[in-house]
Amino acid sequence: MKKIGLIGGMSWESSMVYYELINLKVRELLGGFHSASCIMESLDFAEIEKLQHEDDWEGLGKMMVQAAQNLEKSGAEVIVLCTNTMHLLSDKIRQNISVPFLHIAESTGKNILEQKIKKVALLGTKFTMEKDFYKNILLHKFGIEVIIPVKDDREIVHDIIYKELVQGELNDNSRSKMVEIIKKLELAGAEGVILGCTEIPLLIKQKDVNIHVFDTTKIHAKDAVAFALN
Repeated sequence: MKKIGLIGGMSWESSMVYYELINLKVRELLGGFHSASCIMESLDFAEIEKLQHEDDWEGLGKMMVQAAQNLEKSGAEVIVLCTNTMHLLSDKIRQNISVPFLHIAESTGKNILEQKIKKVALLGTKFTMEKDFYKNILLHKFGIEVIIPVKDDREIVHDIIYKELVQGELNDNSRSKMVEIIKKLELAGAEGVILGCTEIPLLIKQKDVNIHVFDTTKIHAKDAVAFALN
């Protein structure tokens, strides 16, 4: 079993879910007393959030690279970044480490193709929805069309993430707002919805909506275990 290096803390609630899912999958596949060989570099999300909203992606890039290098020096044989938004810096991370990096959008793209879906909605932070780093991979590598909410709805999703979910707050009213936004995207032709923020699956489940839900946390964690065991 290869050692998985996890860059976490963004937020720690979703990083905890990664740790749980990875170990559950290892136990499911190997049985007995097996658990994952893994190590986590957990960052202070207050520092991350501040730099994100200051648009200081150079500073964030240095932090992500340092975290990945620390994991590699500690014996990690694959790097998993436990957040969607910070994959904006995946190229910089890959350029500065010598072990594989599992990209969450690539894992998600493979999963979408398995469902034979060609048009999906993407929910996440404003950075994930509005920048091209996620959409380009899905379109150019997998041929998947991606649509996002209108501006006002993007603001609602972003605020729910930063004001509630990363604080561990699950609000029924916010769930209803998110479901309404997904319904609008379904009417616009989306056959599935990517929960492109690792906190959103804490709030939205498959039972809440009509179209196929792609839980990026589960998909990414499963891919990490597959890599580690192969």
